Amino acid sequence: MDTDNEEVAMKKSRRRDRQSALENSDSDIGLCGWVLVAFSILLMLLTLPISVWMCIKIVKEYERAIIFRLGRILRGGAKGPGLFFILPCTDSFINVDMRTITFDIPPQEVLTKDSVTVSVDGVVYYRVQNATLAVANITNADAATRLLAQTTLRNVLGTKNLAEILSDREEIAHNMQATLDDATDDWGIKVERVEIKDVKLPLQLQRAMAAEAEASRRLLKRLSVIAAEGEMNASRALKEASLVIAESPSGLQLRYLQTLSTIAAEKNSTIIFPLPLEMMQGFIKR
Repeated sequence: MDTDNEEVAMKKSRRRDRQSALENSDSDIGLCGWVLVAFSILLMLLTLPISVWMCIKIVKEYERAIIFRLGRILRGGAKGPGLFFILPCTDSFINVDMRTITFDIPPQEVLTKDSVTVSVDGVVYYRVQNATLAVANITNADAATRLLAQTTLRNVLGTKNLAEILSDREEIAHNMQATLDDATDDWGIKVERVEIKDVKLPLQLQRAMAAEAEASRRLLKRLSVIAAEGEMNASRALKEASLVIAESPSGLQLRYLQTLSTIAAEKNSTIIFPLPLEMMQGFIKR
């Protein structure tokens, strides 16, 4: 457990270092870069107030802007929401949507651990957690997350058998979410939730499972009939035994003694006091 916590802390530390390096990279533009920046500022001042409309930009509440100055990310990282200022000619920016994005995982043909081919699809919820990393570390974070989700789904389901896939969907979804979140951490992506939507079995397997279920139902029905017939035969045997005992009153006493012998052979702690039936009849008559 301590090893896992240390590994997570190291990953977070490395991510912060990379982000800090990206956000502080504008100090390395060199002398020529600073000359171009000064020329851009001068051009802006000479073209006032027309240049104001080109320099002032707006990003919405759910967006962040990554500003590039001469190809390097501007110090301070993402800007927004609200107004921000750029220089003409030397600055450009990219808007990043910070809202939660959902996408469907296309049905994947997966060979399970017990060699059964199933078609599984799902849905993934994710959002951009760090706009700077999402722009600087990967070309297209959305497309990469989609492809990684498909691969992760196949890899996770390949280690499960059919019964586990049908019964442990929540556990599979949790494992996928943890794997995706760890893999996309360097891209500034936070995978919030993964859900397994549907598991489609081959038609032949569906027919075989339906036939097996029907056979089980017929077997249970047959067992119920056999049990009912057994009860009926037992009641008939008890009736015949009662008629025999009624013909010979001493037979009941012998049966009573045989029952006591059977109980005593089981070595239990039950104590039985024999009580003559004639005594009870005397109390009943009174």
